[in-house]
Amino acid sequence: MPDAFRTHVLTLRTGSEERVADLTSACEEFLSRAAAGRDGLLNVFVPHATAGIAVIETGAGSDDDLLATLHTLLPADDRWQHRHGSHGHGRDHVLPALVPPHATLPVIAGHLELGTWQSVCLVDTNVDNAQRQVRLSFLG
Repeated sequence: MPDAFRTHVLTLRTGSEERVADLTSACEEFLSRAAAGRDGLLNVFVPHATAGIAVIETGAGSDDDLLATLHTLLPADDRWQHRHGSHGHGRDHVLPALVPPHATLPVIAGHLELGTWQSVCLVDTNVDNAQRQVRLSFLG
């Protein structure tokens, strides 16, 4: 099984606004090369202390609802002990406890086995870091 494990790093510009970025197409593109029709697992990992990975519906307002919910749960104010960066940046360091920095997803016949409306997304509330990396790893 020489190709049982394959990995690739995506680099994304998330800009200066909070964002839910859909990674599903990039995951499928990676799997077309890495899985080559096989079954296995895709691990999606963001190696940043202020971002997470979510499996969520996008395009129908759910991504905006997620950001609104995070604003309610983690307001950008002065309550946070962690105080460097932009106003309320400490909340960004709490985000991965609610939106974990990883997801492991089933791959069947070389394709993500997602539900009808599910997408794999990077959730980034840190406006101080405009560039992110996401590691895609296939085990099959």
